[in-house]
Amino acid sequence: MIPLPKLMVAPNGARKTKADHPALPITIEEIVAEAVACHAAGADGLHLHVRDAGGGHTLDAGLYTETLTELRRAVPDMTLQITTEAVGQYTPAEQRAVVDQVKPEAVSVSLAEMCVDGDIAAAVAFYARCAEADIAVQHILYGPTDLALMSDLLRDGRIKHTSLQLLFVLGRYSENQQSTPEDIAPFATWRTATCPESQWAVCAFGKRETDCLVATHRQGGHLRVGFENSVWNADGTVAASNAERVAELRKAFSTESAAAS
Repeated sequence: MIPLPKLMVAPNGARKTKADHPALPITIEEIVAEAVACHAAGADGLHLHVRDAGGGHTLDAGLYTETLTELRRAVPDMTLQITTEAVGQYTPAEQRAVVDQVKPEAVSVSLAEMCVDGDIAAAVAFYARCAEADIAVQHILYGPTDLALMSDLLRDGRIKHTSLQLLFVLGRYSENQQSTPEDIAPFATWRTATCPESQWAVCAFGKRETDCLVATHRQGGHLRVGFENSVWNADGTVAASNAERVAELRKAFSTESAAAS
């Protein structure tokens, strides 16, 4: 199973449009071009959302397969992670089906969405299928309710500690979706007590995305950056592209390393 990328870019998400940012990649060609630029800037992974002909969110297996094929040609060294995000459109069964059909190398799955219908057994069976198929599942966790459910599933072995990959989402339920570095603490404390061997990453909403991700880096976590969650640089300016966001983080890490040496 592939490891969690150190710096994953999430270039578009499910909800934003070009009205939110004119450089938001929507088409396959735009997504591929953005992936190439972000890889050159230092990203080693891509979190992929695909859009339908009207620009809307979709979990279409054929469109995922087509996009992944083009990305593998263009950025063969990047880890490619699809999403099962429901956005109020898809049931857990439909979310599971797209992974079963596409069989990606990696997928991000919201634990809350996968268990929203109460069919925990179906969710657990899905996670087992992914493990058997060598698909890396990154479990998305938003807050205390998700952490409690994950604790239960890990405690009784329904989800395995082996190769566990997590994404902690900062600021999803804060006012105006504005994250702060202090939001990391509850997740980090839970992880240390529950699954210290897990691979973990953070994504952050709002204007302090860079601050949150630099703080995560200092604590040994992996990072997800990009227009899905934030379009702002640390100085408050709007980034011209996802690649600019990747480059800013890389520069911040280099500056810190130079200062420490």
